[in-house]
Amino acid sequence: MSNSHGNTPAAWSAVVVGLLGFVVGSVGLIFDPISMPVFWAGVVITLAGGVVFLVMAKMGLHEGH
Repeated sequence: MSNSHGNTPAAWSAVVVGLLGFVVGSVGLIFDPISMPVFWAGVVITLAGGVVFLVMAKMGLHEGH
């Protein structure tokens, strides 16, 4: 296990983007009637968190100290 235990800029950025995606998707589900476009936008944002992580990790922002 790395010394940083996930406390890297890449990990935190991915978590923040993923959390934002979950919030957007949840808002889409609480509308009456349910807004599927907003829900799917949340899904896309959540998946973008993984892409953000991979890009930032390739840039060297996921390395321990």
